[in-house]
Amino acid sequence: MHAFGTPPDLPTLLLIDDDMVSREVLATVLTMTGYTVHTAPSGEASLELLDAGGCVPSAILMDAQMPGLSGTQLVEQLRTRSKARVIAISASNAPVEVAAAADGFLLKPFGPEAVQKILEGQEADPAPAAVASKAAEPLLDPAAPVVKAETLAQLREMMPEAAVKQIYQAIVADLYKRLTALEAAIARDDAAEVRSIGHSIKGGCGMAGCLQAARLGALLQSGALEAGSTGKQGRKSGRNQLDNSYPLLSDLRTAARNLESMLEQEFPA
Repeated sequence: MHAFGTPPDLPTLLLIDDDMVSREVLATVLTMTGYTVHTAPSGEASLELLDAGGCVPSAILMDAQMPGLSGTQLVEQLRTRSKARVIAISASNAPVEVAAAADGFLLKPFGPEAVQKILEGQEADPAPAAVASKAAEPLLDPAAPVVKAETLAQLREMMPEAAVKQIYQAIVADLYKRLTALEAAIARDDAAEVRSIGHSIKGGCGMAGCLQAARLGALLQSGALEAGSTGKQGRKSGRNQLDNSYPLLSDLRTAARNLESMLEQEFPA
């Protein structure tokens, strides 16, 4: 990728993230900032990229929780192929062993400034605390902003309107795919998959400032809506352990529709 009118001395980065939205949003923002960014959708793909010799990064941003080759095993494999600094990234706290093996950690969402700080050996600014899940609070606050205004403004400063529009269109399309996957996971009572999907929604939507969807993803990831998390034994009572997650599906659809409305208002045809 090429830099766009920015200083030429920014390092080359390798971004490894299995979540397409997080990967593409972050790669676009970093590229527009002036970094040369190579991307890989998995640990295995990143090793193939390094082995091919076409990517010689100064730093590697590695999602801390991915299927397949990940975690400390991936860190070890990366170090045998590259002298680059390995920075773990995640939408939640990284496993202790991964944080210890890496050279730094960034909590999604983060921007180019946080990357620059950590590469310079500084501590990144603390990320906002995760949204607390209280039963008395509504899952989706209709008064909450659909998209963080500051994030939208920053993206518009860095790239053409068409590119910003494409980012949010990709997020909407991804949300509808996640909804289908969530319905299937809830139907088979797969709590681990529900939390994994929530993690991806929180990370991808958070990177683009999609506040409503990111909050719902955080609730799914936390497991707060599982029957067992409130002390109830869902399976023993004959109820699906994830019954409490069904109302959130409706709210997530609403959040996706709200994003579509935002696109129509902010980027009229």
